[in-house]
Amino acid sequence: MPLLTSYIEAAMAEAQYEPFEGDTFYAFIPSCPGVWSNECTIDDCKRDLREALEFWLILKLRDNDYIPVINGLDLNSIEELEV
Repeated sequence: MPLLTSYIEAAMAEAQYEPFEGDTFYAFIPSCPGVWSNECTIDDCKRDLREALEFWLILKLRDNDYIPVINGLDLNSIEELEV
């Protein structure tokens, strides 16, 4: 599995889901500060959480910010690719 896909799957495996006020669900990924979702169903919450994670990763990579190592997957060690 490609590295980025493996990282996203590992992060999503850490996701925690909780019932929230107003009959909604709240989800977050403990290793990824600021990545969260609040939706009406678990499925919508999971989909929105994955989108939030992908956007968060894009910003982290763009800004060369530290990305937490998850399940031994370290995106910080990727050499800059020439296009």
